[in-house]
Amino acid sequence: MNYDYLIVGAGLFGAVFANEMKKNNKSCLVIEKRGHIAGNIYTQSIKGINVHKYGAHIFHTSDKEIWDYVNALADFNNFVNSPIAVYKDELYNMPFNMNTFSKMWGIKTPREAAQKIAEQIADLNITEPQNLEEQALSLVGRDIYEKLVKGYTEKQWGRDCKDLPAFIIKRLPVRFTYDNNYFNDRYQGIPKGGYTQIVEKLLDGIEVRLNTEFKAFAGKSDKNDTYVTFDGAHSFKKVLYTGMIDEFFDYSEGALEYRSLNFETETLEGEENYQGNAVVNYTEREIPYTRIIEHKHFEFGKQPDTVITREYPKEWHKGDEPYYPVNDDKNARLYKTYEQLAQKEKNVLFGGRLGQYKYYDMDKVIAAALDMAQKEK
Repeated sequence: MNYDYLIVGAGLFGAVFANEMKKNNKSCLVIEKRGHIAGNIYTQSIKGINVHKYGAHIFHTSDKEIWDYVNALADFNNFVNSPIAVYKDELYNMPFNMNTFSKMWGIKTPREAAQKIAEQIADLNITEPQNLEEQALSLVGRDIYEKLVKGYTEKQWGRDCKDLPAFIIKRLPVRFTYDNNYFNDRYQGIPKGGYTQIVEKLLDGIEVRLNTEFKAFAGKSDKNDTYVTFDGAHSFKKVLYTGMIDEFFDYSEGALEYRSLNFETETLEGEENYQGNAVVNYTEREIPYTRIIEHKHFEFGKQPDTVITREYPKEWHKGDEPYYPVNDDKNARLYKTYEQLAQKEKNVLFGGRLGQYKYYDMDKVIAAALDMAQKEK
């Protein structure tokens, strides 16, 4: 059988693109190396709770067209992301706002908070930050940095803040209002019933094969640039590849760097409410995980049990799941070499956070996939 597109990856980018191509009467075959669709937004029902298997995913956007797009696929609730930060025996609201400053310094007014931060910055005498630590100190002062930035950042990146480049933190949002809403976007929420249903609807009527690795499934024909399955049963006019771009080219220019994560999920039977919030960050470096997610709070659950997940950042090695790219200067230069190789591939498109080596929010993934599909049409 001949298909118009082989789509590698049944995550959000691949599913949106496949759906658009189907609307355009193009035939698609989607393959996915995991045993389920929906990529990292996959949610699994445990004890009647929709568990975000690959970390917390809160949909937020300022793009009304994208908001309307996802609301046509699922009914969204009014969840507002308001994480809590734990430092030793102290609890703080995030992002940095007047609730944070009031707890930290016992002050009440924005003027007092701004003065406190300004005094701490002035005392440091940092004119040209040489590393991430100096950059963060020059933005928010010592107290906020030491309690809420330093340990969390070092766990995320696996190295000391003094050894990280300053440009990683270009700014740190500071609000002089009593507002715990983490995002500034106009629209925000969680789909009632989880995210998997969205991808199921996008892929409805499209053939999907799970547990299928691209390089074990299809390769380029010796005769032309057409991709064919190794059993000779199927051919494809084009490929959309949403995996790691460096892996596609067999790491010929070297391996791009990623950060990976381990998730430790635990069902607490008979415990209705473990932490009182969907996301609690742990900002001390000595605590190995960065946050605990209590999934039921994403959908205001009242189940008699609860499910929590501890999230542990780690170095990425070949074979690990790559969760986000390390977008520093060195990797940007290396990605450019792969981008040049990609442009020479006549019948292969590269999309998504791994195919384009970019940390996308969900709304940006959808927008990029729709844009690519429109160009194909």
